[in-house]
Amino acid sequence: MRLKPGALLRFYSLCGILVQVAASKNKARGSQGQFPLTQNVTVVEGGTANLTCRVDQNDNTSLQWSNPAQQTLYFDDKKALRDNRIELVRASWHELSISVSDVSLSDEGQYTCSLFTMPVKTSKAFLTVLGVPEKPQITGFTSPVMEGERMQLTCKTSGSKPAADIRWFKNDKEVKDVKYLKEEDANRKTFTVSSTMDFLADRNDDGAVVSCRVDHESLNSTPQIAMQVLEIHYTPLVKIISSNSWPEEGQTIILTCESKGKPVPEPVLWTKDGGELPDPERMVVNGRILSISFLNKTDNGTYRCEAKNPIGRNSTEYVLIVHDPNALAGQTGPDHALIGGIVAVVVFVTLCSIILLGRYLARHKGTYLTNEAKGAEDAPDADTAIINAEGSQVNAEEKKEYFI
Repeated sequence: MRLKPGALLRFYSLCGILVQVAASKNKARGSQGQFPLTQNVTVVEGGTANLTCRVDQNDNTSLQWSNPAQQTLYFDDKKALRDNRIELVRASWHELSISVSDVSLSDEGQYTCSLFTMPVKTSKAFLTVLGVPEKPQITGFTSPVMEGERMQLTCKTSGSKPAADIRWFKNDKEVKDVKYLKEEDANRKTFTVSSTMDFLADRNDDGAVVSCRVDHESLNSTPQIAMQVLEIHYTPLVKIISSNSWPEEGQTIILTCESKGKPVPEPVLWTKDGGELPDPERMVVNGRILSISFLNKTDNGTYRCEAKNPIGRNSTEYVLIVHDPNALAGQTGPDHALIGGIVAVVVFVTLCSIILLGRYLARHKGTYLTNEAKGAEDAPDADTAIINAEGSQVNAEEKKEYFI
């Protein structure tokens, strides 16, 4: 069958319309599947922030970045805002990436990536800017500090966002009992934080290193530290050390006076029984050392060592007792005599016991023989003698004979 020219034209027109409708449906369906993807970004103040917007399915639709003030930064690869800090990193149908260098606190906020479909689709990325805390400083320390005085050390740092954390250490040991204060800065974005450590100065703290450590997420696990070395002045601490724990006549004893204080104590002063040393020829002082030669009983007494510095003075005593070496040797005699006396007593008691036991046995043997003999006097035979002996037990006590 042959178609007329008019009918053929109408057929081609109908096919064209169907193709256009199908293409429109496919394009609408593709536009509905397009979504921009972004991520939040955190950057340290003064650093560089990279903002990336991606689209997995894009049919040549434009992408745009705008700042928190809704100012367009880039439209595809075209720069829209005059800011030398903002640069294009990558522009394609599937990605639009830009960078913001030398970021300041004012750059913080919500950035928008727009995909110009019908309708326009957007994705938000929040830019967080961290404020770096300033180097901490320790105040309140005056040098030197007298032992027993109260010390208040304050550590302070400004410009942190969020607020920084402050920790105290003394010789690498953390101090927990401290006060913490946080204040908002004038820009209403950053904070000033301070911490105070309060304690009484002690001689054991002299030379100790007190450190204030500031921790913050912008420091990349490298805290900022301020340090202060303590200088504590205190009265001398005095101690006497003897070279001989059992001094004897004729020997030499050396007494050493150890003194520790700050400032360093002056040369020590030695005395005996509250007065000067009585025999300078035998009692020689050399700095902190007192040497006494050829000891005798007259050296017995209380020796005092005194040390002082500008803060105060202190002293300690040592009681010297000189022993007689001969008396010490003689003291061993009574021990031997005591042992000999104990042995003699034991031997005497043993002999007496043996004698008494012998006498006891002898007495009982004599009694048996006497009774047996008495029964046999009047008996014609042995059996009658035994019977007579048993019958006469009543008067046996009167007729006992004892052999001695």
